[in-house]
Amino acid sequence: MKFELLKELTELPGISGFEEPVADFIEKQIKGKVDKYWRDNVGNLIALKKGKASSAKKLMLLAHMDEVGLMVTKINKDGSVGITRVGGVDPRVLIGKKVSVGKDLLKGVIGFKAVHLQKDESLLKTPAYSDLSVYMGFNSKEEASKKVKVGDPVYFNTLYEEVGQYALGKAFDDRSGCLVLLEVLKALGDMSLEHDVYFSWVVQEEVGLRGSGVAASQIQPDAAIVFENTTAGDNLEIPENRWATKLGQGPALTFAHGGLVLNKRIFETIKATAESNAISYQYKARLAGGTDAARLARTLSGIPSGVISTPSRYIHSPVSMIDTRDFSAVIELAKILVIEGKVLPE
Repeated sequence: MKFELLKELTELPGISGFEEPVADFIEKQIKGKVDKYWRDNVGNLIALKKGKASSAKKLMLLAHMDEVGLMVTKINKDGSVGITRVGGVDPRVLIGKKVSVGKDLLKGVIGFKAVHLQKDESLLKTPAYSDLSVYMGFNSKEEASKKVKVGDPVYFNTLYEEVGQYALGKAFDDRSGCLVLLEVLKALGDMSLEHDVYFSWVVQEEVGLRGSGVAASQIQPDAAIVFENTTAGDNLEIPENRWATKLGQGPALTFAHGGLVLNKRIFETIKATAESNAISYQYKARLAGGTDAARLARTLSGIPSGVISTPSRYIHSPVSMIDTRDFSAVIELAKILVIEGKVLPE
């Protein structure tokens, strides 16, 4: 296993609002390696690696801990439960998928009307969430109600796997970014930089960029870098002119996305750093979607930031796919940017 920590991070349950298992895991990894760390009122985990300058500038590194998933909305008479989405989840990717429900991670499967029972004209229609149910082996509402309640989280039950240069699993968005921060912290070791480095593992990005602004208001950074996982779209069934990024072409650099045109100085610094260190990169060619950088731009006096992403096929689904060479390059670029500190204002 090339990326054991990525396996552990992606297999953890942690949809928006239920990120505690991810924060607990990361906290164990950072103990004794930072000057201080804390969790705030919304559940963000923030750690500080102090610089040696008395009036050091502050660089914020950010990744979100939450993944997309589902939530129980009702308990049905037959013991199954109704569900809704948490974050952007296309119901077409859900039918027949294995899930884990609630704090006890009860095993279940998402059910839908069998193909034999559907009319031809309904086969091509997207199912409504009201037509999907999770079955966990209960035979009645009374039986199910002893183990499940409305508001319980529902997680994709997917095991991580590496196949050649590729990794398959759930929650690469954004556990890959979470691991980038851990790898940067590991690389810093006993190194003493001129600037302070704040590591921010934040909550509830998938439901409205909720945690990042709260974290930034505590840190008040001079600049930030957001490490994300973004859609690839290089599928044969999609026209090439609509591909956002491509697997195997390196880190994806974002110049603009929904709600924000990224800080030009930081964007050019990231690009120049990749080029001077012979790190292949690509641009995220589509503006759809957004990141915590959009929240940072609206926080305090406006925090300048950059976004570096690992491309992923089948994002926001039970199984997505990355090229581990892209991911390794993101880690390498992150280390250099943090050590050099050139993204900070002079």
